[in-house]
Amino acid sequence: MSSIRNAVSRKAHKERSQPDARKKFGILEKHKDYVVRAKAYHKKEETLRVLKEKAASRNPDEFYFKMMNSRVVDGVHRNEAQKNDYTPDEMMLMNSQDISYVRHKIQTEKKEIERLSSTLHFLDNKPCNKHIYFANDREEAKEIILKKSQMKKSSITAEVPGKIKRKIASSYKQLEAHKVRVVELQNVYNEMCLQKELQKKGTKRKLREDELVNPTSKPVYKWRMERKR
Repeated sequence: MSSIRNAVSRKAHKERSQPDARKKFGILEKHKDYVVRAKAYHKKEETLRVLKEKAASRNPDEFYFKMMNSRVVDGVHRNEAQKNDYTPDEMMLMNSQDISYVRHKIQTEKKEIERLSSTLHFLDNKPCNKHIYFANDREEAKEIILKKSQMKKSSITAEVPGKIKRKIASSYKQLEAHKVRVVELQNVYNEMCLQKELQKKGTKRKLREDELVNPTSKPVYKWRMERKR
């Protein structure tokens, strides 16, 4: 029966679309859209009901030890991590690993800059080979000059394909991006090295502006000289 039912052609019933007068309200909501929206609404309503019951039956004298390491900020509980979780030696070890990673990235970027620079230098430089021809008489000299001028015109009229031009322009953009990246990584590396030195033992102080020989926007520290045994 199912095969016979499928063999008979039937009219395809389409869902009603949004009338032209109500196009500003968006797509006309179908029954399946209403079901999804109703389920989401009732789920939120049930969640609010459960939370209200918990708040109403809450014990004001309730206490647990996690309260000592957490506080409420804008109605949200935030756990305050203990500041002394790691020892100074462990912190220096983690910082040294981070510094090694940044140094590795700087070397990688510099190698990429060298590769792109050598490639673009090879493309930009034109061969500067010169050949000197010695003519036996004036007619041969005129012929050589005429051939040379024709070769120059042919080289001028020869245009570089657009695909190669776009590729060269893209390579130049990549080169500039790598250079900017190296400068940013170098600044991060210098800052991390400074923070690592500040974590070490020893008396140090920050120099004032009038004590600096070459004023700079970054802080400069001076360590007290200690006698090494």
